[in-house]
Amino acid sequence: METRVNILKTTPEAYKAMMALEKFIASTSLTPTHKELIKIRASQINGCAYCINMHTRDARKLGETEQRIYLLNSWRETKLYTEEEQAILALTEEVTLIQNHVSKETYDNAKRLFDEEYLAAIIMMITTINAWNRIAISTEMPLD
Repeated sequence: METRVNILKTTPEAYKAMMALEKFIASTSLTPTHKELIKIRASQINGCAYCINMHTRDARKLGETEQRIYLLNSWRETKLYTEEEQAILALTEEVTLIQNHVSKETYDNAKRLFDEEYLAAIIMMITTINAWNRIAISTEMPLD
């Protein structure tokens, strides 16, 4: 496999900016479960093996069940996820697939369930993992 650019080594300032987003996300009230569900689902949609591997491992360490991880890409077909998690997953899918826009229904449902600060943190988490997915995919980051 061809070696591609290493963003951390080549442009550490860019990597530092991404880590600033991570620091912001860590300072929010987003629950660890919500963070990992967002990270895994966006990474599944984007096909980012590096991030799927990392975040499913992280989710397991936090106590996430294998069943919920395995069924995440079919979350609409199961009752394993709370109403709040379903709203987060719907928003994650629509923000990740942004060319289809975020529907009024999805946004209004999330707005009904979360205060503005939490909703903003959700959107920033979705945006951040999508950026990481694009970095990992385009640079072909190897699995650990």
